[in-house]
Amino acid sequence: MNLETFYEYSLSKKGVTEHFPFDEDTLVFKIGGKVFALSSLQKWEMGTPGVNLKCDPDRAEELRASYDDIIPGFHMNKKHWNTVAINKDVPDKLIKELIGHSYDLVFKSLPKKVQLEIENL
Repeated sequence: MNLETFYEYSLSKKGVTEHFPFDEDTLVFKIGGKVFALSSLQKWEMGTPGVNLKCDPDRAEELRASYDDIIPGFHMNKKHWNTVAINKDVPDKLIKELIGHSYDLVFKSLPKKVQLEIENL
C-alpha cells in the first residue's frame, strides 16, 4: 500500500476530515471530531510506514498474536489501539478492513445526533 492509497481510502469514508493537530508530520483522520487513524508522513518517506488504528480489545489481542507487524498502539491506549506496519506481513486488504473497523468503532461512539448528521452528508 502506498501513501496515496491509504490517504484516499481513509478520506473516502463518510464525514472524514484530515488534520495535523500535533505537528506537520502526523496526519490524523477524524470522524465527528474524534480520531480513528493517524500516521507519520516521515515514516512513509523513509519506507517504514505504519498507522495507528482503534480496535476492539479482544480483536486487537487476536491480531497481535497473528501478525508480528501489528503491535500495541504507539503513544496510544494499548488496550484500544494498534500500530499496523504497512507493506510488511499484514495484507493490504486487512489494513483496509482495519481502517474501516476503526472508523466504525469511533462512529458508533459518537452522539446519535452527530451520527445522523454524518449519515445525512
